[in-house]
Amino acid sequence: MSVASLLPQGYSPGMSITAEESAVIVKTKELCAQIASDPTFLKLQQSVERFLNDDASRLQYQSVHERGEELHHKQHAGVELGAAEIREFEAAREALFENDIAREFLTAQQELERLQKEIGKYVGMTLELGRVPTADDIAQASGGGCCGGGGGGGGCCSH
Repeated sequence: MSVASLLPQGYSPGMSITAEESAVIVKTKELCAQIASDPTFLKLQQSVERFLNDDASRLQYQSVHERGEELHHKQHAGVELGAAEIREFEAAREALFENDIAREFLTAQQELERLQKEIGKYVGMTLELGRVPTADDIAQASGGGCCGGGGGGGGCCSH
């Protein structure tokens, strides 16, 4: 079997790595299909959809979120927060976490963000290192390796 027979139909040597039918984009689509069909992902997606379709939960979340933003801005501006407003916010936040739909949404949102960051970390480190990162590479990036952690790099490491 020749290498040419392994390439997607219509592929030419000068084709961009980001062209619709490039090997990288084909594999990226395969990854996306795997994610979209994963049972855990589907459950997380259902939790998000359930929340988005529940007006009361959305309003409750929005209210707590906006109040949290207000308190943060006040505190950042040097205004001391009163004990009553802190108690009211904490009570509203507790009530939000007691709402199954909202709690499942927040958990799903957190898991989906974690998935996105993890995939981004692997892709980013591959582009930075020029190879698939090892478990050690990932651990070093997550633990604040030579580039300040997070896998951001910035070209400070010598490879």
